[in-house]
Amino acid sequence: MSLWFRLLYSLLWIAALPVALARLLWRSRRNPDYRKHWSERLTFDLPNPHLGHFDVWLHAVSVGEARAAAPLVRHFARRNQRIIITCTTPTGRTTCAELYANQAQIAYLPFDAPFLMRRFLRAAKPKLGLLMETELWPGTCDAAKALGVPMWLINARLSERSARGYGRAGSLTRSMLACLDGVAAQTRAHADRFGAIGAQNVHVVGNLKFDLSLPSELQQRADALTELMTGGHAARPYWVAGATRQGEEVALLKALKVHPLREAALAVIVPRHPERWAEVVEASRKFGFRTARRSDPIIAADTEVLIGDSMGELLIYYANAKACVMGGTFAGTGGQNLIEPCSVGVPVALGPSVFNFQQAADEAIAAGAAIRVPDARGGVDAVYEWLHDESWRKLASVRARAFVAQHRGATERTLALLQ
Repeated sequence: MSLWFRLLYSLLWIAALPVALARLLWRSRRNPDYRKHWSERLTFDLPNPHLGHFDVWLHAVSVGEARAAAPLVRHFARRNQRIIITCTTPTGRTTCAELYANQAQIAYLPFDAPFLMRRFLRAAKPKLGLLMETELWPGTCDAAKALGVPMWLINARLSERSARGYGRAGSLTRSMLACLDGVAAQTRAHADRFGAIGAQNVHVVGNLKFDLSLPSELQQRADALTELMTGGHAARPYWVAGATRQGEEVALLKALKVHPLREAALAVIVPRHPERWAEVVEASRKFGFRTARRSDPIIAADTEVLIGDSMGELLIYYANAKACVMGGTFAGTGGQNLIEPCSVGVPVALGPSVFNFQQAADEAIAAGAAIRVPDARGGVDAVYEWLHDESWRKLASVRARAFVAQHRGATERTLALLQ
């Protein structure tokens, strides 16, 4: 980044800071966590590396990236390396705190003003910086390069649309990529797109999300949650609509309302954003379903729809589920992480929009771990077909686990590049 551009970008951020803070305040109307930890975003509260520096700084913008980083964080923690993990969203910060509080220091990444990012990195003094997926920002990259922080973009992905946008940015894109020592891409297609926009030292290592596992303590939590959700009847089957987006819940509830087998299983709907929990509960009740929330102290055995109003438990919901309808695939937002349910042997119904996980979706369908459906009604139909035909569902479950097992190893390949 040239001196003049850095000055202009800094001045723009000075002007924009009141707007950025006002936006956080606006969003806090529905999620009060947006009002917290502003001192971290503004670098009034700086990281404390205790022994002079952090060995690793990892930036995971939100929940998906935070969970995907788990194998790497465990690796660094086992070697007693000092780790700081930064996030952008409240849900990401909450997830990181739940997963890594005993292994890393957790903080918000400051706003991308170059002077704020330099102040942050001077305090943290990381020996290595890891950015997850596509988190390239001018101020962050400029500060890392100026302070000599080795940087890698890991679990990297770049859609065709994003690649076109970066391509149009020209010199700005090249200046951001210049801060990177390398790129560890999820697939060959992603690697080729990074190469096309000017990235150097690009490698294909696979997707870290395939390396996630369900530790025994999480399975115990899943069993306890199943007991709670089913009103003490743990044998009652349930299915999960995971990480749903605006509009998807109503479409699923509408389809469920007219399905002749709806009482054969509990429907668990887990909205992606916590600020929407209350509205989804209200929508379910308007359809006439006996509705409960995961946070209720007692859940009646005859509950028809349960709303998952908890953070960081999606894998626990999946653990004992019979089937999954994947959120984000009906709302045109590219879909959420289908690998998680597959990893615990849960077959997945996918809607038309899967561009966030295109290759994984195609391969899961080819492996018999997932099926594609045209709309929410098709997703509900698929769930009850699996429930009706247990032999088919069990075969899909086996294929789901095999699909994930076949793609493991991204953690080891990523670590090999970082040595």
